[in-house]
Amino acid sequence: MSKERDNSFEQVVENIQRDIEAEEEALFSKKVIEEYRAPKNVGRMTEPDAFGIVTGSCGDTMEIYLKIRDNRVAGVLFMTDGCGPSIACGSMLTQMVKEKDVWDIEKITNKDLVYALEGLPDENLHCAKLAVDTLKEALRSWDAKDAVDVSKNDKL
Repeated sequence: MSKERDNSFEQVVENIQRDIEAEEEALFSKKVIEEYRAPKNVGRMTEPDAFGIVTGSCGDTMEIYLKIRDNRVAGVLFMTDGCGPSIACGSMLTQMVKEKDVWDIEKITNKDLVYALEGLPDENLHCAKLAVDTLKEALRSWDAKDAVDVSKNDKL
């Protein structure tokens, strides 16, 4: 009898999972689903050259860490406590900036990120804004360090 209950429970779980996946596929592009199910560049970096943390309008927080060598992004990681679309945005954005010149990545917009993800529903567009705002915050922290270093050299 308990095997029948186990099988019945497993069947209910499988049905719920199928329903969830069908709803996701109706709402999100395959790229968004791929990115939040298997995100890239997730983690926290010790001693980054640049770091940004932003809490978005929805309450999700994102962190972006950058290693910069010769004005190029040599390493990038992100963390978020957000929803699937926030995870997808962080993952995709880190891929977009890796190995790129910092002056080029400063120009990345929310629309560029949404395009790379093959679209986002209107109610999730704030996730792209959160990711791009966090990247810009990280770049500001790097610019600030660079400005401090320049001022030290001027005093020598």
